Amino acid sequence: MGVHLISAQQAIEGMDQAPGSHGFHAIVDARTPSEFSLDHLPGALNWPSLQDHERVEVGTMYKQVGPFEASKLGAMRVAANIAKHIEQHLLDKPKHWRPLVYCWRGGKRSGSLALVMGQIGFHVSVIEGGYKAFRAAMLADLVQRVAPLRFKVIAGPTGSGKTRLLHALAQSGAQVLDLEALANHRSSVLGRVPGQSQPSQKQFDTRVWNQLRQFDPQRVVFVEAESKKVGNVAVPEALMQAMRSSVCIDLQLTTEERVKLLMEDYDFFVRDTALFGQRLALLTEIQGRAVVQHWLAQLERGECESVVRDLLLRHYDPTYAKSITRNFKGMAQAVQVQLPDRHAHSFNAVAHSLMETTT
Repeated sequence: MGVHLISAQQAIEGMDQAPGSHGFHAIVDARTPSEFSLDHLPGALNWPSLQDHERVEVGTMYKQVGPFEASKLGAMRVAANIAKHIEQHLLDKPKHWRPLVYCWRGGKRSGSLALVMGQIGFHVSVIEGGYKAFRAAMLADLVQRVAPLRFKVIAGPTGSGKTRLLHALAQSGAQVLDLEALANHRSSVLGRVPGQSQPSQKQFDTRVWNQLRQFDPQRVVFVEAESKKVGNVAVPEALMQAMRSSVCIDLQLTTEERVKLLMEDYDFFVRDTALFGQRLALLTEIQGRAVVQHWLAQLERGECESVVRDLLLRHYDPTYAKSITRNFKGMAQAVQVQLPDRHAHSFNAVAHSLMETTT
């Protein structure tokens, strides 16, 4: 028992193992809640050694009074917080419980918490170099996770139901990488969902890595054709390159069905035309003031469906046509799938067909 320093790579390997002699029963982040919210190891629990305001308090004393007095204050605050964590989280843990602990750089905050848990009798692993070292190792490991995977890219113009097909595939048991779900964004200038904030770039990278490490390299992974950025976050370069060189499926749906599908999937714009108008205004530089003003006038008259149709034909379809064949090599030999309509049974049928023909 006791405290053991391990490398970030060893931590990653341990995360792939079942809890026990090599895996971890829990991952504990000793950083402040604000640091934790920006990004953390998948499944980590936040047991702050210092709260945000306490860290500011100690830092202020360090600058204004000196390091010795700041260390005393910090020790007092850390000891009080560790006592709370023991009372709240550790009293019911058995002796064989094995936690992995980390902070920003593997220093005092994780060390203090780990020392106390080790003295209790737990087998505690601490990441040497902390979160900073883990992130560097994770980004390198992400490249290795991408390399053996075989992707099938679901392409198709806006409104053709690519995301719906991904969901149908997932429900059918396929391996699916839903980048828009991981990014909390539906891509494009209209893709930000009201009430949902995007993760930080670091958190998005971690989410993608965590999803990749769960895939079986012997089975195909379905993913939607995306640009380099999904909203404000960038798709990792190694993954982007792998997607762009993969086999493509060209999903097609009639214009009228695409309009209806978008009216359903973006119903928040239908309910809040003022919000829709604000987003359309972002296209002024591309489409021109006259076009956007025409759309806004249509919205005021309740002609939302006409706006969506014109938006598809005037903006999204030309943009898609220019970019997809340039960026995705597999589109030249893509298998075209024509959906009869936008309803669930049609996507389920295509999903089952793709599952049967995928090797």
